[in-house]
Amino acid sequence: ADEHLDLDDGRWEDIHVVTGALKLFFRELPEPLVPFGHFDKFISAIKMPDPVRRGRCVRDLVLSLPPAHHDTMQVLFRHLCRVIEYKEENRMSVQSVAIVFGPTLLRPASEEGNMAMHMVFQNQVVEHILHQYSYIF
Repeated sequence: ADEHLDLDDGRWEDIHVVTGALKLFFRELPEPLVPFGHFDKFISAIKMPDPVRRGRCVRDLVLSLPPAHHDTMQVLFRHLCRVIEYKEENRMSVQSVAIVFGPTLLRPASEEGNMAMHMVFQNQVVEHILHQYSYIF
């Protein structure tokens, strides 16, 4: 909105407030960052046993996203890669970031089916993109 926020205000010093707001923003989008129509394709890609084929397929899927989704993903994942660089201080490893953001950025259109199994693959997709950021983008 057109609201002006003073990020120097003390209430923004707690990093959990900022990260919570970021997660909430992505969770409340009408369609996730990875559009519903791409969900099954990403899940199928991450299940591929051949790492070369899997990597190429995930990269091609990211490239096939609508421009706004692709560009937002690029900026977000660039930032998350920087967060991971400081994992010793912030305790946010690739796996931790994937657990936090996987189900928020990548979710099925309906919650039918095995949610626990979906979550494993959602996290794996996010981990893969983080590990392969420079190759994908």
